Amino acid sequence: MGRKVLILNQDYSALSICSVPKAFLLVYLNKAELVAESSAYYLRTVSSVFPMPTVIRLHRYINLPYKGVMMTRQNIFKRDNHRCVYCGTHEDLTLDHVMPKSRGGRTSWENLATACKRCNTRKGDCTPEEASMPMRQRPFKPSFILFMREYSGTTEESWMPFLAKREKAY
Repeated sequence: MGRKVLILNQDYSALSICSVPKAFLLVYLNKAELVAESSAYYLRTVSSVFPMPTVIRLHRYINLPYKGVMMTRQNIFKRDNHRCVYCGTHEDLTLDHVMPKSRGGRTSWENLATACKRCNTRKGDCTPEEASMPMRQRPFKPSFILFMREYSGTTEESWMPFLAKREKAY
């Protein structure tokens, strides 16, 4: 049961993604309501059949002061589609500071990019322009909604009405 469920806050804004068992438990304990269910899958017990949730909404509002994407190595790889931003390969990936740290480059979403070891070594202590290595895409900080929609690994069709609004891509 590797399927995922979108959790909405009380105001129908996207909050998080969880497993089906956790979502079912929240609905069963009356902490959330079922907003959308799978038409192809069901949860079965010995004596009962329950709809498999794809979207649930919490009954109580959860206040999240910071609703952003954590800057981690894996999230940067996801943002860059597990490809080197210089040559496009999927092999031997590492992180590259676009503006090298030794020249004042910061460790931020806008300055970190996925690069293969070969390109990272070739670029060295230079900027992409100085090394004559154009980038396929510039690094950016993904918004929370964009990250959930594009990089969460799974996106159900029933999630789209809740992930398609409220935030710009960049």
